[in-house]
Amino acid sequence: MHTAPKHILQQLNLAGFEAYFVGGCVRDTLLSRPVHDWDITTSATPEEVMQVFPHTVPTGIQHGTVTVVEDGKNYEVTTFRTDGEYLDSRHPQNVQFVRSLREDLSRRDFTINAMAMDSEGNLTDLFGGQEDLRAKIIRPVGDGETRFREDALRMLRAFRFSAQLDFTIEPKAVNAVKKLHPLCKALSVERVRDEVEKTLLAFPKTVAQMADLGLLMVARMEQGRDLSFLHDTPTRKDVRWAGLFYAYPHLSWQDFRLDKRTGQTACETAHLLGQDYDAIAYKGIFAQYGEDVGFCLADLQHKRPMVEEFIRRGDGIYLRDLAVSGADFPHLQGRELGETLNRLLRHVHAHPQDNRKERLYEIYRQNL
Repeated sequence: MHTAPKHILQQLNLAGFEAYFVGGCVRDTLLSRPVHDWDITTSATPEEVMQVFPHTVPTGIQHGTVTVVEDGKNYEVTTFRTDGEYLDSRHPQNVQFVRSLREDLSRRDFTINAMAMDSEGNLTDLFGGQEDLRAKIIRPVGDGETRFREDALRMLRAFRFSAQLDFTIEPKAVNAVKKLHPLCKALSVERVRDEVEKTLLAFPKTVAQMADLGLLMVARMEQGRDLSFLHDTPTRKDVRWAGLFYAYPHLSWQDFRLDKRTGQTACETAHLLGQDYDAIAYKGIFAQYGEDVGFCLADLQHKRPMVEEFIRRGDGIYLRDLAVSGADFPHLQGRELGETLNRLLRHVHAHPQDNRKERLYEIYRQNL
């Protein structure tokens, strides 16, 4: 708790309101995991929160969320609330602000995310979250079918938390997923992508399990594939997505609306997987596809040490590394010039010691 913004809670308390840390930050504190975002819930209405703090931004005021800005940092403060009826398995029709912490916690997804902690570290656990943390269980708050009907993304989140925490999803919840998985068709690709990516970075095989259960149909993943080969690769987005696209070759980065750099790197790398490459071939891959693809492939094939060694030696990899350039062949133009330089580059890939102007001239003349 020493890094937590306790002063936000204390200021709300001094103003006469209840205030607590809630959700993932409480869960991760109890698990001794790093906390990146401190979510705060309070009995104060958004207007009352804005009266307590001089610097605020009404980021989601219709849902009760105000961002408090202190010392250059942003803290989301949300009023106790209950959700109205869910008609689309995604969003409540409305929210109602309440003064009861119990009502607020009862609307949350899983017991391990439905605990609150005050500024002194005292815990409010109304649904057995601590017990489920000890048992390593993912359990919905209340009835699982009700929670999943409210927001179908919770089915994906259950598997994502299972992957990240190495927890087991309770059998009743798994049965509810098997029954309600068609609701996931209504989810946006972006929401599904975010859950898939977090799961890929935690435990890739779980993504295949999600696909087998029908949770990823909106992304055209309708059956599980073997993703176990990704478990001993670096936990980088490009590497893990490349492995996914290799296992599901009918997919492209546009199916998940990935950012262009990550998506193109992953797809190009996926097309290169399946063959074993030596150092000479890797130099050609770097020259043709660039560093992003080269390093991504090397990490997937566990060839990073080999690649780093020829880079450390300063072997010629790119056309710009050649000891000659187009200016050295004024009698050549266009395609002929390009073919000549690329032929010399391929020779240098195999014989880096020949990357000297005189030697490259000699090789050029020998191939006339």
